[in-house]
Amino acid sequence: MLAAGLLAAVALAPLTLTGTAGAAAAPTASFTKVNDWGSGWEGSYRITNSGSSTITSWRLEFDLPAGTTVGSHWDALLTSSGQHHTFTNQSWNGTVAPGASVTFGFVATGTGTGTPTSCTLNGQPCGGGTTPPTTAPPTTAPPTTPPPTTAPPTTPPPTTPPPTADSPVAANGQLRVCGRQLCNRAGRAIQLRGMSTHGIQWYANCATPASLDVLAGEWNADVLRISMYIQEGGYETDPRRFTDLVHRYIELATARGMYAIVDWHMLSPGDPNHNLTRARTFFAEIADRHKDKVNVLYEIANEPNGVPWSAIKSYADQVIPVIRSRDPEAVVLVGTPDWSSLGVSGSGGGVDTIAANPVAGGNLMYVFHFYAASHGDAYYDTFARAADRLPLFVTEFGTQDYSGDGPNDFAMAQRYLDLMASKKISWTNWNFSDDFRSGAVFTTGTCGSGQFGGTSRLKPAGAWIRDRIRTPDIF
Repeated sequence: MLAAGLLAAVALAPLTLTGTAGAAAAPTASFTKVNDWGSGWEGSYRITNSGSSTITSWRLEFDLPAGTTVGSHWDALLTSSGQHHTFTNQSWNGTVAPGASVTFGFVATGTGTGTPTSCTLNGQPCGGGTTPPTTAPPTTAPPTTPPPTTAPPTTPPPTTPPPTADSPVAANGQLRVCGRQLCNRAGRAIQLRGMSTHGIQWYANCATPASLDVLAGEWNADVLRISMYIQEGGYETDPRRFTDLVHRYIELATARGMYAIVDWHMLSPGDPNHNLTRARTFFAEIADRHKDKVNVLYEIANEPNGVPWSAIKSYADQVIPVIRSRDPEAVVLVGTPDWSSLGVSGSGGGVDTIAANPVAGGNLMYVFHFYAASHGDAYYDTFARAADRLPLFVTEFGTQDYSGDGPNDFAMAQRYLDLMASKKISWTNWNFSDDFRSGAVFTTGTCGSGQFGGTSRLKPAGAWIRDRIRTPDIF
């Protein structure tokens, strides 16, 4: 996104925790089964500081019945011993002020159908109620306070099934590049369609379990692009926190059967080599953690600009081996000159230059971005010609101008979509947030409300792109 994030700095971060001193803290924890799909389920714990003084760390423990194991998890560290599981805070969410809450989640799989029992928080009974109320008191001694009396809520948790037999990942498995096409495990050319988040330093509250339930289950999206800015208040300010956020979003997409694009959203400065050391560190951890998944794609440079193709290729030649040594089968997406316009927006080298000096190796695709109200025939024609020479993935586009704002040009956008459908070029739209610009799919305030379903909270661009993602896939 061309400098779009700068005006959004006042947006909410995923957790805002400030503290005050006072009496002893009394944290409690409540459990919710978010989804259940028969062979597994997604659970979430909310830890609330009910006392009057700040807590600086937390440790939540519980047991699961035989036959049930914990797989994916996010926003916590996990150690397990048999059926006993211990979750502790990450570096960035251990401090909880009076009245504040933090959450973490996990996916449980296996033959066991029960939910957590014997829950303790910092060595004391979790209290605070659970949903459903299955938490049992410790077996070594009865609790010194009576059990909670809070009744379960009358509204059941969301039931959108995560990965099912017909989810995009279940249907297609590990992707690879076949010639100029993105192909599934059977070697069939496919097209993925989905959404890109806005910068997660501003709009993490727009990519939540609830919103991704809607994206996967109601919109029928195949892919989520996780947009992590490097500058502009992003990764460079707190590498640990932002790496952990990306881990979380990969797990959330995985639990819903979607593919996940890890977007190294460099924009300013435009030379990707400025962030080379950071990129190598980041992608090493991401690839190492998720190498056994089949649904992760790596976008290593969002919009290079002001540098020639040779500089971008040099960067790619140094970052891709870091990924390949850990995740040799994954598809890697390489940004192209002049804001990933294939060189149309400047003089950084175009399709001929890339084709004459491609990045070495397999399972590679090149990135193209367009904004329909700004990028007319010259861009369209270049894109159409490039599709006959290079494997392409459109990881970002909008129906507005290049700022992501202004009037929508749905006619030009549809021309692009028709071309991408005919050539099976995959795409993600910018963006899945409630930013004030016309390119954000939700009206302002939607993410704070937590109500994402239906069409009443969609802007015109949101309703338009939702209809086009919902078209049945022909995998």
